[in-house]
Amino acid sequence: MSSRTTPSTGRQRRATRATRARILEAARRELGRNPDSSLGDIAEAAGVARRTVYTHFAGRAALVEGLVAEAAEAVRLAIAVTSTPGPGAGPGPDPASALARFVLTLWPVGDCYRMLIDLAGRDLDPGQVRKVLAPARETVAGLLAEGRRQGVFHTAVPAGPLSSAIEAHLLVLLAAVNSGIWADDGTGAATAALIAAGVDRDTAAATVRRLPGTRDLRSPDRTPRPH
Repeated sequence: MSSRTTPSTGRQRRATRATRARILEAARRELGRNPDSSLGDIAEAAGVARRTVYTHFAGRAALVEGLVAEAAEAVRLAIAVTSTPGPGAGPGPDPASALARFVLTLWPVGDCYRMLIDLAGRDLDPGQVRKVLAPARETVAGLLAEGRRQGVFHTAVPAGPLSSAIEAHLLVLLAAVNSGIWADDGTGAATAALIAAGVDRDTAAATVRRLPGTRDLRSPDRTPRPH
């Protein structure tokens, strides 16, 4: 018997992937609105039967794990977006611009998956969120180390601990957005990250403002999403 995929099998697989993606999207939305949302609430929001959710996820824990996996892939893609120069690109940007651009690119990802902050400690081990963010933390630490070497970042805190501190700062800002007490498109977060790295306030704000294409980087349509 041939092992080749038939057109009908291919359509079925695409439909299955689309349904799973729709369930995860509904879970992001509903759990962001209310962390106590049930699988029934999520199924209704996704426009599927509850049993369909169970076809893709064994239960709430498996669904949350699916969101964690999506978030990890989105972080990886965000790092790839900011690490790959465009066609005809010249020398890389200065460390301050690179750090600001990275925060701006990652902010929509954090905004999309900020419900995981509220789920940490109830549905998630807090260490899982830290593990998702580990590649971003390492990227920031590298930028900070280079900035210190060039004299762009003036701080007595070593790159590693400072990267963790900036991560914690950004998570607090995301939590503020989640609770509705602050709104930001990433500009404020990027400026705050530069100030934490030792850049004076006016220079930090000017660096973020003059980044080319920052509107595109912050656009929800450009948010790196796993496929």
